[in-house]
Amino acid sequence: MVSFKSLATFGLTLAATSAPVHAFSSYISQWLPVNYTTEGGWDNRTFYAQQEIVAAAKWWSDQGPWSVLNKTFTAPTNNTHDYLSWAPYYWADCSNVQNTTELTPQQVWEECNYVNRDGQFSPDVRLVNDTGNFQAMSDAVFYNTLAYKITGDESYAQKTAWFIDTWFTNNATFMNPNLNWAQVMRGANGSHGGQHTGVLDLHGMTKVVSAILVLRALASPSWTPQLDAAMNDWSTQYVNWLLTNDIALGEKAATNNHGSFYFSQTASIQVLIGDYAGARTTLQEYFEGIYLNQITADGDQPLESARTRPYHYRAYNAAAIITINRIADYIGWNTWNITTKAGVTVKEAVDFAMTKPAGDEAADELYPDVAAIGSQFNDPDGKYSSWLAQQDNTYPGQAYFLWEQPFTDSGLKVYISDSGSVESGTPPANSGSNGSNGSNNNNAAAALSPSPMVSFAVAALFGAVVAAAL
Repeated sequence: MVSFKSLATFGLTLAATSAPVHAFSSYISQWLPVNYTTEGGWDNRTFYAQQEIVAAAKWWSDQGPWSVLNKTFTAPTNNTHDYLSWAPYYWADCSNVQNTTELTPQQVWEECNYVNRDGQFSPDVRLVNDTGNFQAMSDAVFYNTLAYKITGDESYAQKTAWFIDTWFTNNATFMNPNLNWAQVMRGANGSHGGQHTGVLDLHGMTKVVSAILVLRALASPSWTPQLDAAMNDWSTQYVNWLLTNDIALGEKAATNNHGSFYFSQTASIQVLIGDYAGARTTLQEYFEGIYLNQITADGDQPLESARTRPYHYRAYNAAAIITINRIADYIGWNTWNITTKAGVTVKEAVDFAMTKPAGDEAADELYPDVAAIGSQFNDPDGKYSSWLAQQDNTYPGQAYFLWEQPFTDSGLKVYISDSGSVESGTPPANSGSNGSNGSNNNNAAAALSPSPMVSFAVAALFGAVVAAAL
């Protein structure tokens, strides 16, 4: 089995010596509007967003498939099918160890105390990379499903089915349907067992579930009855764990983004297995419970603002709430105007977040939230589109612009460069792209093909930058 260290070193070396690699977005949380996605016939202004999605599908696919077997270390059960991750923000402090020689990694993990550094990833936490591998798998599934609809090419659906089967249902590679060993606390002062915070590791299940719903609606031959039944069986076992296990119930009780993602993940899986009544109960528990105190009258999310990376956490929790509302939409329940105790909704939360500078945090985490609010609540005065245009003049070419509709492109001209990245303005004369604000791209989807780009071992490296929050 290839170690993370060697794989990561390879990736870093290649990144340093090769042409720049165009990285594609991994969205915090998404739920594809199923009817909108399956109907297609999209406004031709989304042409470059579609092209970006198809290129992203190929890029993510080049890294897969992924499995919980792809790690050097195993859980204390020694069962290779058990999901394992280490608490990401806990750092080794070996001042309690009276050693006279350098400690081995194993000794550090067992003998040193671990201290919490909120928002700072421990340097060795991705030696066990089930977290990054799951996130990469969910992105590959998400993008390939969209690419299947955009192009009509069944190979994208085949890849989606392959990735899902490998992670969840294949007898040789499946993940056991629990998170008993997620975000394990290491060290002499650690519990050495899974924590409730580890439930967050699978928040990307909403992307997987909505992709499966799209494949079902499109009647893809690749999504076979056998695979559907196997995935339903896995999901039934997993949702039972979410609803009954003490670790999972600890996460349900969390009042910040952890709780929000528990509810979005649980409800999405209930939808997948056809338990709409259960999904509604789960969503109702959220809106009548922790949601009531998550957003204050001015739109602040105090539990997120208090963290070391407030810009990130505001965007993070807002994304979870948006996803929760979209799951409710899917089962026929409009929850967008349900207010907190302060009389506000996720709209005011995003409005507030837009007023705060990103500083040294990743500013683009908020962009899909802003587009989602502009799409859902309309944008008659151009508040959301103008803000986005000022922040990112390529946003009509970003993937999220496809499903966040109706939403204006602000008249921006964008194109896909020969290196595969979204650029603004008019392309160079020798470029294969035609800059456009969507006015001349009828029949765009039929002409799409992935842009050439350098591929490297992203799965191992990706885990180091996954925005997993505690």
